[in-house]
Amino acid sequence: MDTKNAGNYTKMVHSGSIEDKFMSATVPIYQTSTFAFHNAEHGAELFSGRGEGYIYTRLGNPTIEALETAVAELEGGVGGVATSSGMSAVTTVYTAFLGQGDHMIGHNAIYGPSRGVMENIFSKFGIEYSFVDTTDPQQVKDAIKENTKLVFLETPANPTIGITDIRKISEIAHEHNIPVCVDNTFCSPHLQRPLELGADIVLHSMTKFINGHADVVAGMLVSRTQEHQALLKNTLVNMGGNMDPHQAYMVQRGLKT
Repeated sequence: MDTKNAGNYTKMVHSGSIEDKFMSATVPIYQTSTFAFHNAEHGAELFSGRGEGYIYTRLGNPTIEALETAVAELEGGVGGVATSSGMSAVTTVYTAFLGQGDHMIGHNAIYGPSRGVMENIFSKFGIEYSFVDTTDPQQVKDAIKENTKLVFLETPANPTIGITDIRKISEIAHEHNIPVCVDNTFCSPHLQRPLELGADIVLHSMTKFINGHADVVAGMLVSRTQEHQALLKNTLVNMGGNMDPHQAYMVQRGLKT
């Protein structure tokens, strides 16, 4: 079923559906670490990228990809990257866009661990940061340096519920070719779609509203461009913070209900 142009409620129920040979009405749980090849030639095609299929769940899995497709459609992005937790999504963004000597601007009222991991861990690798009140665009503008490589927003903020103007901040950042990531956990794509407002990456802790049942810890990244999608996916695959298939099944069930 093609759901790209469907309404939000239809997408919540039907996006990411896949066909298997048993015609399952819901996405099956492919709870496997590895996948078999038809023969050596088939395996060689997959490893070289010339063929389509699955090799190893850290690299890709049908159950996980179904959830990635569903959330990406809801956010209006090119694709999703499912992570083991919301913080795994945060650290994947930091690792993908920042290196030694780079600088990040973040909202001073973002989720505590999102700020703490930058101040206490990433700073040890020579990454600089400025946490400012991003609800005031001028503070973001004043904080930009020559080495600023990322603007990280959370709106509404946790826990202050401060509202940042995503469109305005994106315009300021893009004047300096700086990508913008928005933590959209509090609103979910049902109420806010940051990519439509100019952001480059959307982040979710799906532990909260997208899953909705308080029984799964999970994260998701959705990109506006294929370039950022590939960068985030490659970073996650190499760092090993991927989601588990059963996790993905549970979140997709939560998305429907």
